[in-house]
Amino acid sequence: MTEEAWPGFAGRIGTGIHIKPIRVYFEDTDAGGVVYHARYAAFCERARSDCLRLLGIRQSQLENLNFVVRRMVCDFLGPARLDDLLEVHTRFIGMTGARIEIGQDVMRDGALLFRAAVTVALVDREGRPKRFPKEMTARFSPLTGASGGPTGQDGSD
Repeated sequence: MTEEAWPGFAGRIGTGIHIKPIRVYFEDTDAGGVVYHARYAAFCERARSDCLRLLGIRQSQLENLNFVVRRMVCDFLGPARLDDLLEVHTRFIGMTGARIEIGQDVMRDGALLFRAAVTVALVDREGRPKRFPKEMTARFSPLTGASGGPTGQDGSD
């Protein structure tokens, strides 16, 4: 099945932000029906992957390169519950060399429930950092936002 058969499945890109809808299922919750803390990281991962997909970057097609999470700082601000419809908002904060700083918020009806500051690195198959290719940084432009977006897009540190 093609992606065209499911428009919107990967979310949408607005001005400087990617928005991915997430439904909370039973498997995401603890015995009390509250989203288990580790699931927020999974929601954010799914949103980052779909964001890249919408930008035309297919991780499965990156020859000898991989994205890895180097650092993730999380703030749990409120509970999500079974059957909630959430939105993961992803924005690019800064980019240098082989790293990109990403901000992600999980929202429910406009209320902030979870916030993550994520550092993602581009590495080769041996785990060595690799600078973002210029053609890849060009694809990030829809998420640069009004503030000028990620710094160092020219590959400088």
